Amino acid sequence: MGAGHGHGHGHGVSAAADRKLLSWALALILAFMAAEVVVGFAAGSLALITDAAHMLTDAAAIALALIAIRLSARPPAGGFTYGLKRVEILSAQANGITLLLLAAFFVYESVRRMIDPPEVEGGLVLITGVVGIVVNLIATWLISKANRSSLNVEGAFQHILNDLFAFVATAIAGLVVLLTGFARADAIAALIVAALMLKAGIGLVRDSGRIFLEAAPAGLDPAMVGAELCAVPGVVEVHDLHVWEITSGEPAVSAHILVSEGLDCHDIRGRIETLLAERHQLTHATLQVDHASADVQAAHCSDSHGEVHRPVPDVTAADTGPDPATAHH
Repeated sequence: MGAGHGHGHGHGVSAAADRKLLSWALALILAFMAAEVVVGFAAGSLALITDAAHMLTDAAAIALALIAIRLSARPPAGGFTYGLKRVEILSAQANGITLLLLAAFFVYESVRRMIDPPEVEGGLVLITGVVGIVVNLIATWLISKANRSSLNVEGAFQHILNDLFAFVATAIAGLVVLLTGFARADAIAALIVAALMLKAGIGLVRDSGRIFLEAAPAGLDPAMVGAELCAVPGVVEVHDLHVWEITSGEPAVSAHILVSEGLDCHDIRGRIETLLAERHQLTHATLQVDHASADVQAAHCSDSHGEVHRPVPDVTAADTGPDPATAHH
């Protein structure tokens, strides 16, 4: 019997660099958010107040991301054998849920203002919207340079990117109000922002939920992996095959593999680890390799978790009987 384990998790941007980039973005957003709240109430603009509330969630998202990066960098200890890596996923899920709740509130408020539109200062809305576009472009650029393969950082990025789109809509609404006096344009802009928040929130909740439920990484079919392992010469069965993500960007795999009697388990395990790493970037692998004796099969196959994979029989050489064209009469 043999067990193998290998892993190599590397990202293009260090955690220290991520923290620095996120900290700069956080300072920029907090400064502008304070100014926008004042202007929003002065102008009577729901779009600006919506943007300010969204920026508050931006700030919270970045703060959560910073805390999560620090916690996830701690080494495993005690009962937390993977460390606190999934704090990042908790952060991403909190960001997604916040976006969904805010989207619901602003849809309600937008519809109410569509029915009974208040007076809106179009000039103030336009100026603040343009400044907001510049601020969010800088913040988006800063976070885009961080490690976005982390769902945690991606959650903060989605917040900022949605806020950028929101300010574009707000600036257009301010221009429409200023030129035409159509006050409902402000509520329409807020409705567009709410739709963008809804889209981003659903994506974050879905992706973080997949990791918490230990689903296979998106785009990776465990059945295909099982078939590929069975195609390795000497493998007669693969079961208890599990593919999941420890945290975003860190996939892992485990399996129980049975090989023909008399073969070298260590050699086959090495070939399987190479296959998993090269074809699927599954470098964190824990494999139990046994000879396919009757005792082993009886002990494990009757209680395996998930699908049992076996090599596909080669039917190309099957006996189909004599060729009628060459048969003797």
